[in-house]
Amino acid sequence: MLERKRTRGAGRVVRLSLLIVFVGLMVSVIIVFNKYQEVYNENVEIAEGHQFLYIPTGSSYEEVWQQIDEMNFLIDKKSFQWVVQKKGYTDLVKPGRYRIEDGMSNNELINILRSGNQAPVMVIFNNMRTLDKLAGKVAKYLEADSVELRSHLLDPEVPGKYGFKPETFMAMFIPNTYEMYWSSAPKDFTDRMAKEYEIFWEKRDRKLGKIGLDRVEVSTLASLVDEETLYDEENERVAGVYMNRLEIGMPLQSCPTLKYALNDWTITRVLTKYKEVESLYNTYKHKGLPPGPIMMPSVSAIDGVLNYENHNYLYMCAKADFSGKHAFARNLKQHNRNAAEYQRELNRRGIYR
Repeated sequence: MLERKRTRGAGRVVRLSLLIVFVGLMVSVIIVFNKYQEVYNENVEIAEGHQFLYIPTGSSYEEVWQQIDEMNFLIDKKSFQWVVQKKGYTDLVKPGRYRIEDGMSNNELINILRSGNQAPVMVIFNNMRTLDKLAGKVAKYLEADSVELRSHLLDPEVPGKYGFKPETFMAMFIPNTYEMYWSSAPKDFTDRMAKEYEIFWEKRDRKLGKIGLDRVEVSTLASLVDEETLYDEENERVAGVYMNRLEIGMPLQSCPTLKYALNDWTITRVLTKYKEVESLYNTYKHKGLPPGPIMMPSVSAIDGVLNYENHNYLYMCAKADFSGKHAFARNLKQHNRNAAEYQRELNRRGIYR
């Protein structure tokens, strides 16, 4: 009898112990399941589909969290903070521009931020007149502001690091659209442009020997072509005029170089007094090419020089119909007639400058 009571008592203890273990397991499963949900369930809700989070260089986690909190795309902010601690992101903050997608989990979001997996920006620039203006344009896409970029681009020591002089540095920048990271520093930008410059010229170098100019000389001449023409269809013919003049040692007599020398691009009518300006960029006074590009040449103008038209024209003048196209001439007599016709039209329209 006593033995039966002991057996029943032991059975109750075992059953109770098993129940406790079972309950403990269930609680653990529930806790684990909840934590799993906190890590892997959707925790980002963005009506527009996505937002961009910008983390400036040197930001602390507290500053990052303040931004995230203000953007208000987290469904459960506490669970995000918990996963942040577990994944050690507080000590792994990386600057950049991050694309936050609707439906992301805490794990996905933190992995992107922790790894520095930025969403690139498309940096777009074309025929900029000066490095100063280039800095202002590029600053719209990158973390670095225009003051930082301008200081870097105009530093007289920088061009030499890439094999250029300050007056030829503009030739290194090829107009295009470039995929870059928002956090790129000014030096990162010029490093990238130097690489793109080599890629660009790799396919064109074989033509340099045929025309007798080097890369910078082509870009310099192309900058004159760009300023002279409104239509790409004229690039090769205008380039041919300049090449003919270079070949016979005739001054280029390029009106855009006077505007550059005078730093006045509003000039419509090139007066005789303008041709007396003292500047190495005055191609009425100095034979050959100016010291460097007078602006950032377009790709079409560069290719226009490399494929310049082989003709006998030595002169060109804007057409009197103000179409933006040119009247070309083989001799001075013919050119003077074209020029007189254009000047009469300027007078008729009241344009004296």
